[in-house]
Amino acid sequence: MRHLLVLADRDDAEEVAEVVAGEFPALGVPAVVRETLAGEDDAEDAQWLVVVEDPSGTLPPEGVARLDALAEEYEGWRETG
Repeated sequence: MRHLLVLADRDDAEEVAEVVAGEFPALGVPAVVRETLAGEDDAEDAQWLVVVEDPSGTLPPEGVARLDALAEEYEGWRETG
């Protein structure tokens, strides 16, 4: 399973990635990826994704809840992909 934490700010995304890596070391270090919104040319309109890979689905429900809480703490949200 892949969890995408969607955030508005690059610094926040990098900070969240560090927190996730520290709290869930078995998942490795999440990637931070810039996603430009469709139809937008302005770099200010980009979203930042923290890509948390969990290929074996080992993250327990309380871990998923923690990812949700982290995303919300930085005014973002979690998606699965």
